[in-house]
Amino acid sequence: MANGIPPVRAEQTSPMDTSQEAFRFVQALASELTSGTVSIPSLPDVALRIQRLLADESTTTERIVRVLGAEPALAARILSMANSVALNPAGQRIADLRTAVTRLGADMLRSAALAFAMGQLQAAEQYRAIGNPLKSMWRRSIEVASLCRVIAQRHRELSVDAALLVGLLHGVGKLYILTRATRHPLLFADQSTYQDIVRDWHADIAKALLEGWKIDDELIEAIHGFEDPERVGRGPLALGDVLVVADIMASLRSRPDLLELRLGECSSADRLGIGPANLEQVLNDCNAEINALKDALGY
Repeated sequence: MANGIPPVRAEQTSPMDTSQEAFRFVQALASELTSGTVSIPSLPDVALRIQRLLADESTTTERIVRVLGAEPALAARILSMANSVALNPAGQRIADLRTAVTRLGADMLRSAALAFAMGQLQAAEQYRAIGNPLKSMWRRSIEVASLCRVIAQRHRELSVDAALLVGLLHGVGKLYILTRATRHPLLFADQSTYQDIVRDWHADIAKALLEGWKIDDELIEAIHGFEDPERVGRGPLALGDVLVVADIMASLRSRPDLLELRLGECSSADRLGIGPANLEQVLNDCNAEINALKDALGY
């Protein structure tokens, strides 16, 4: 079962069928981008409301608490995160939602809302067939987010919370394509074609989604351009540099020889001061961070 989608037998399809299906799918993606209707079905309304509230400079803590209080499961997730080892290493108990909201800050609240939304997506009946790839995608996001957080902690000019959020959000365009592709099962008979579509479209889709959620421009730029070497490695150290390195490290953590080689060729790694001398320590820190972050996000 490729990607969790029931397979289509070879005798049921042909290259022409797959090509036509791919064309229809790409047409639909282009239409949604052009019309500004890019949105993930079944994403909880409360998660979107929180994203928009946090983008509004006039929003008060009391208003956020009221919205969160209307969704007990999300409120519980916020309190759990505020008391987690990853985000509250001193162990100072937080018992009320208002204190938790104040303590976590906007970027961590966005991360909590995203974690809640992913849990709801994975439980949705319409996505049962892609439950495994959804879990795999979220696992990868947590790993990249942990690396982003560990890397950002080494540089005072970078926001640790924003780096975490960038890591969690970096695959949102791929998530969108995966949920949309459930309507086009023929695509999964040809994984090469499907992956080509993901490669060509996920960055622009992520940008459209995040703009709709009113995410900060710095985060959108990092996510939209981190796979394009022409868009990173210039100007002041930025979240794009962090995401580039975290993505490489997540892909090659089990291949230290290749990882060291790739990082040696990466200008962002050089800008961040990550190389053979400290790579092992960064990876060790990340292993501890992943476990703590999984607990914080309720994974």
